[in-house]
Amino acid sequence: MQKLEDSLKYRNWASDLKTHGVQLRALEELSTIRKRNGDILFSLVKIDAIAPEGNPVLPILMLRGNFVSVLTCLIDRETREEFMLLVCQRRVANGALFYEHPAGMCDSEADPYAVALIEVSEETGMQITRDILHLHNDERLYSSPGLLDEAGYFFSCEIEMDRAEINSYHMKRGGHYGEGEFIHTYIATPEEAKTLIKNVSGLLATYLYEDRKRKLRTQS
Repeated sequence: MQKLEDSLKYRNWASDLKTHGVQLRALEELSTIRKRNGDILFSLVKIDAIAPEGNPVLPILMLRGNFVSVLTCLIDRETREEFMLLVCQRRVANGALFYEHPAGMCDSEADPYAVALIEVSEETGMQITRDILHLHNDERLYSSPGLLDEAGYFFSCEIEMDRAEINSYHMKRGGHYGEGEFIHTYIATPEEAKTLIKNVSGLLATYLYEDRKRKLRTQS
């Protein structure tokens, strides 16, 4: 059974506090959820911490760790049309089906590139290589810093394929069933993807990708 203090997400968070001059004086583990192998999935904690300005830091924190998001653009080799490889699964936030870019948590692997490769493979069945990944943000971007330590690395990749191969990735089963993931893939045009995606991180990944493409066009 992994102890909270031994988990990668705790060690990363404690290191970040130290980097920014926050003194952690006490921590109470209120509730922790673990994977089947005993590793920490996330933990609700109460802390006593002082900022370098002398003020107390908000006392409740949900430790979740870092995540990766991988916008996967499939390009028709003949027509140059672009398609987004999305994953669809029902989410507990409101019970609806959510369309998202492949994504996942850095639970025990510190290298976000390695996690990105694993998540794309597990969720879509596609095998990609590190050299085609582009990391959009030099610093992690936080989803809700008033409560969560969760912060994301946003990647994109472009892959040329024949149209038949692109179509073969539509409505495929994916995900890690042992961890409660019941996923199917979905091929969408870029504009359709923006109407389907209803989570902030998914839309941010899309806009970061589009912004990079605009900059590349300007430079050429």
